[in-house]
Amino acid sequence: MDFKKTLRPERVIQFGEGGFLRGFVDWMLHKINKTSNFNGSVVVVQPIEAGLCDMLSAQNCVYTHLIRGVEGVETDVIDVISRCVKPYDDFEAYLALAENPDFRFIVSNTTESGIVFSDEDKITDAPPKSFPAKLTLLLKRRYELGLGGFIFLPCELIDRNGDNLKACVLKYADLWGLDDGFKSWIENENVFTNTLVDRINTGYPRGEDLALGYEDNMVNTSEFFHLWVIETEHDLESELPFSSAGLNVIVTRDKLEMYRTRKVRILNGAHTSLVPYALLSGFDTVKSCIDDEGMREHIRRCVFDEIIPTLDLPKDELESYAKSVLERFGNPYIKHYLTSIALNSVSKFKVRVLPSILEYINRYGNTPPTLVFSLAKLIEFYKTGEPSDAPEVIDYIRSHSIRDILANEALFGQDISFLTEEVERCR
Repeated sequence: MDFKKTLRPERVIQFGEGGFLRGFVDWMLHKINKTSNFNGSVVVVQPIEAGLCDMLSAQNCVYTHLIRGVEGVETDVIDVISRCVKPYDDFEAYLALAENPDFRFIVSNTTESGIVFSDEDKITDAPPKSFPAKLTLLLKRRYELGLGGFIFLPCELIDRNGDNLKACVLKYADLWGLDDGFKSWIENENVFTNTLVDRINTGYPRGEDLALGYEDNMVNTSEFFHLWVIETEHDLESELPFSSAGLNVIVTRDKLEMYRTRKVRILNGAHTSLVPYALLSGFDTVKSCIDDEGMREHIRRCVFDEIIPTLDLPKDELESYAKSVLERFGNPYIKHYLTSIALNSVSKFKVRVLPSILEYINRYGNTPPTLVFSLAKLIEFYKTGEPSDAPEVIDYIRSHSIRDILANEALFGQDISFLTEEVERCR
């Protein structure tokens, strides 16, 4: 695509180049640039060896974002990304980002399994494997230069994502014997926010003629709905003027958990309890499931009969949100492919669905039948379908019994083999 790009100071380091960040954070920054004096651009860091940065760089990091729904279609050409950096190709170019004093924000989306600590990462690795280890080396360089810290806005869908990221950085500081001054700098010169993100981003619209009038291999699509809840005591709005752009961003001191639990259990829980069953049944998109009476009833039972009864917010508020979620699932413009949601389904189930199962048992003394059925279908999908996950996870599930799988605390965070009989009855 031929588009004149606006050059702006680089102010944001972004770990991740996928459709979500480009259709959520980068789209927001594009709006902020147009409505305020923020005047900033983003440098994208490709956090894993294989990714989309080459394709993005090939079109000068400019791409089209389409927002589509019953409201209509809104088209934006997003030019907020200045360039890409690939640590696995040039680690020194990655570390050199620490030298620019204009950088103020670090954004990330490395999936639920991205914010993890591994004692196998070494200070001499170039780069280390985990995202927090890579980040720690960048922060070490920043500290050694005597420059100021960052505001962290992690978008990974785990509880207290900012707190967990900070804890990992401090663990690497201990593991690698970094001095107390560095740890004090992390604590006092950096702001680690906890965040919640909510928007259905569906990436490149395969098989559609968009009639753009130009070639764009990085077209991204999303729904109109968006919500970003950011928990911090820092005056974030003074540095990132979300309100001037009319964005649905809530900056709060203490109410993140309320929004997070609602979103993760209902929206993400509905996705994760649906996808393996739907893929095994031959469906390809979320909307195709909503359009099918049997699949729609499966989702309804999961959400209204078994998830909502485990939550403590007012019932009418929860049901209103759940109805909006089902409406979003039925967006006629969004082809949300089940295979794209299926990535790392076991770790997603542990975070998104298992808490509802356990809380239902705790409150009512019996198991929620539809959610347990979803667990059975998850295991069946890994045994007989085409899951997208770490090879060791797939191999373990395919070679072990249901009881052994459910007892594996590395998979589910705890031993849930007491569900074995109920799961086996669902086969």
